[in-house]
Amino acid sequence: MEVGSQEYCEDFKESCPLCVPCGLQLAEKTQPAVVRHFGLQVLEHVVKFRWNAMEREEKICLKDSVMCLMAGGVRPILEEEGHIKDVLARIVVEMIKREWPQHWPDMLNELDTLTKNGEVQTELVMFILLRLAEDVVTFQNLPSQRRRDIQTTMTQNMDKLFTFMLGILGDSGKLEDRTPLLNLFADSPMHYIMTAAQKAHGQSLQEKRYVFIKRLCQVVCALGSQLCTLTMSPHNKITIPTTFNKYLKSLLDFTSHPSQFLKSSTLMTWGSIFRHDLLSKDPALQAILPEFLQVSMSNIIKAGFPSQNNSPSCEYSRLDFDSDEDFLNFFNYFKAMMGDVMRQACRLIPHASFRMAAEWLQCQLSAPLDPGPNSSKAGEGLCTLLSPSFIQWDAMTFFCECVFNQVLRVLPKEELPVSQGVELLQGVLSYQTMDPLILSCLLTNLSGLFPFVRYMNGFMPRVLTKGPRTRSVKAVRRHACSSIIKICRDFPDLVLPHFSLLSTHAMHLFMDENLTQMEKYSMLEVQVMISNHFNNFEKQQDFMVQLLTPATSIWSSQELQRAISSPEELISYVGAEVLKGLEEEQSPCQANRSQLSFCFCTVEGVLRRARWPTDPEAAKSGGFVSGYTSDGSPIYRNPCSEQVLKLLDSIFSLVRTFNNLYLPEVVQKMGEFYAKCLDVMEMEKKCILGLTQPILDTYDVPIYRSAEERMQGFFCSMFDSCYQVLGNLGPTLSRDFYCIPDLAVRLVNSAFCNLSNIPDFRLRTMLHILPSGDDYKELNTESSEILEIELARLLTREMVDLLVVCCVAKKSPEQNANKVEADGLRDEEMMSLEAPLPGTLELTELGKFLMSNEEVSSALLISAFSPLLWMDTPACQKAATQLCWPLLKQVISGFLPSEAALCLFTNILRGLQVHGQHEACNSSLVGLAFQVYEALRPRFPELRLVIEQVPEVPLDSLQQFDTKLLSSGQKASEKKRKDHFRRLISGCIGKPLGEQFRKEVHIRNLPSLFQKKPRPALEDSILGSCAEALPSLFQH
Repeated sequence: MEVGSQEYCEDFKESCPLCVPCGLQLAEKTQPAVVRHFGLQVLEHVVKFRWNAMEREEKICLKDSVMCLMAGGVRPILEEEGHIKDVLARIVVEMIKREWPQHWPDMLNELDTLTKNGEVQTELVMFILLRLAEDVVTFQNLPSQRRRDIQTTMTQNMDKLFTFMLGILGDSGKLEDRTPLLNLFADSPMHYIMTAAQKAHGQSLQEKRYVFIKRLCQVVCALGSQLCTLTMSPHNKITIPTTFNKYLKSLLDFTSHPSQFLKSSTLMTWGSIFRHDLLSKDPALQAILPEFLQVSMSNIIKAGFPSQNNSPSCEYSRLDFDSDEDFLNFFNYFKAMMGDVMRQACRLIPHASFRMAAEWLQCQLSAPLDPGPNSSKAGEGLCTLLSPSFIQWDAMTFFCECVFNQVLRVLPKEELPVSQGVELLQGVLSYQTMDPLILSCLLTNLSGLFPFVRYMNGFMPRVLTKGPRTRSVKAVRRHACSSIIKICRDFPDLVLPHFSLLSTHAMHLFMDENLTQMEKYSMLEVQVMISNHFNNFEKQQDFMVQLLTPATSIWSSQELQRAISSPEELISYVGAEVLKGLEEEQSPCQANRSQLSFCFCTVEGVLRRARWPTDPEAAKSGGFVSGYTSDGSPIYRNPCSEQVLKLLDSIFSLVRTFNNLYLPEVVQKMGEFYAKCLDVMEMEKKCILGLTQPILDTYDVPIYRSAEERMQGFFCSMFDSCYQVLGNLGPTLSRDFYCIPDLAVRLVNSAFCNLSNIPDFRLRTMLHILPSGDDYKELNTESSEILEIELARLLTREMVDLLVVCCVAKKSPEQNANKVEADGLRDEEMMSLEAPLPGTLELTELGKFLMSNEEVSSALLISAFSPLLWMDTPACQKAATQLCWPLLKQVISGFLPSEAALCLFTNILRGLQVHGQHEACNSSLVGLAFQVYEALRPRFPELRLVIEQVPEVPLDSLQQFDTKLLSSGQKASEKKRKDHFRRLISGCIGKPLGEQFRKEVHIRNLPSLFQKKPRPALEDSILGSCAEALPSLFQH
């Protein structure tokens, strides 16, 4: 029945001769809104699809009827439905697009008269002007001549339009026109605003009253924005109002309101005031800043979940948020904004801010822990993310992190609160707790206060050894590792004198069975980072030998060499064939896996961190320079080169063996269970599918829950480590690596072997490294397909990124200018069609080398032009704008078979068919097709046959384009040639699904506003009198 009704309505709009009177009758304001809307839709359909068939009198009658309907057939502004206003505006705009200005010259006057009828009419006129401007200027969805006529007439009447809009808006325009707004800062208005803001706290929650408070908050914030704008320019000579303190108090009342929405609404205004050169120094603001920070300390405490009743904010949250998850997402965003504003406030009063942070930290250090009713799964009496104590500790840590960072940055050394900082650092170091969440907060505070170590004697050992060691706090130990890496990175001068202590403690931790390989790897990294500051090649090299000796001895052992020689031996060594049905603690060969991980992580850590000094003089005096290039640039040597190069054969062997784990015969021999160990991990699946782990469960979910998952994690981490090492060999060892004999052959036989059998999620690792909730155990077919599609998209994008990084680089402005002069106008015109600036892309030295080889260049061109067809817009866009033309341009005049030219050009047109609905891809692909056709058509006439297959291509227009292209005479401008070409291939440009079956709208051109005047003919007498004079001009 519904389908039949729809068909009847559509037939009525299409064929009934009484559409106009019926539509007007249905659109009367006495009818229900749904009936009125259908009547107006009928009128809109008539204007869009039957206008060209109507008589002149019928058009005038319809236009007058619609204007009368807007003048008296609509309800008051607050009662009229929004969709009724919208369709009325659409009808008028459609008539304007067909008749104005030639056949409707008084349109603007009629709209101006209409605004005098009331507020709703004024709003309708504004809707009409907005939609007209969007259709003509933004979307340009009408014929070019009509668009030009309307746009020109609108420009000519801009004074009238501005006068009209200024009369409506009042407070728009120049800055001096907004000055009257400052009258709201007078005593009386500000008194009422302040009183209303204060009452907002004490009144009980009612939805209507809450809506009013929101509007009042917006008014207060808007006043602050206007004040910032008006007092910013010295030319306005506007002083700060005397009631500025009352205004700030009102704004602070909203900031301290229980509503999370009201708090967040004020933050942008506070930030503008704090950044303002004049307002930020006003005594009124300086006086209220401590109170603002005090309120901020309360605001960043996570409270107000809609499902709870433990805070006044909960009641407001139930009105603003649908769930706890919505509230939590908003709160995290609010907290980040709050942090920015607090940092700005701290810059203004650094001493007071530090005192407040110190008091809060000391308060938490002395307060007993309250885990709340729900204990953590990590142990009895430990906090969860919702425990009262952790919520306080988390907020305090965030506040202190903001404050300490700014105080140390803003204050000169002589003004730093050294005694307070030292006292706080001592308190943090002395605090004893085994709660993982509280320990994590302690580590953050320790990092923030670490610069005060320079003012303490004997405390560095306590700082370096502060950290948990038990297995139950793995997340906190990782935090500790990150903290010490950050300390060694940012303050190496403070750690270097205690290097022996750091090294001894790190070696002691290496023997701790509770530490994971990643944590041991972090301890190794920090030692290498500090050794980089020895500034002595021999000393650092000796340390590298000492550091790598344990790993080197394991690498060279017969047992490990046999294990990395083949997939079968490796599987046996790590115990992957006997895991089925075993629990984690029963897993065999765990020591072997740990040894292999240790060896590889040691090499990876050294390669990642070992560097020569950044200061050229320090590098030279320290013995890091081994020679100089022909242009005088120094050749540096890395202290770890000698040791790492000894392990290179073993590294290549292990990489080759890991790739061969995916050989079909190996997988078939080991069975289904082994295949699952090589499959993508659950965490990777969730990342690919865009699924995130629930925030509240982060600390309660173990990383691996069974021996099988542990083996899967081992293979995953080792595969990543293999390519991390390969990716770091070049940048770290530099010339020592690239001078290795037969390097290319050895890489092909290791890193690039068996690529056809390696799954996509493993190939992503290669692409990344070489250039620089639900249970998914039993994935159904649909989920597997989604995962494969997402993996394919990610892999193809990263493959395009890899090709761009390797082959294409941007020119500097000077290079670009020189290139344009050298290559001439034609090359400049072709390059200007790309998304980057004209001539800004060129091949790198590697790209030129690869394209000089015929076999390699063919593979690169296929790889560059294939993404144009993939169902992935970003990959297509990047290939079209940054890859295809620079590569093709290199071989245009060389070895390019006609079959290849046809294939590449066809790919572009097919790409337009797939991606033409996207404006960015449309423009890039049309530009690329134009470049390729103009460059290759003279050499390959077969390209014309491809164009002839485009649907609805005008052959006479194609012949005209080819004739001009192949002629040696002066060519038309690039824009005209490109527009001509776009019209030729328009038949193959894809459309969105919603537009493929849409009825076409035809808008006829009206008589042109600009009539060309015929050139006056020269009289025969004038030409006759010049018969002898003209030739004489060219005789000398």
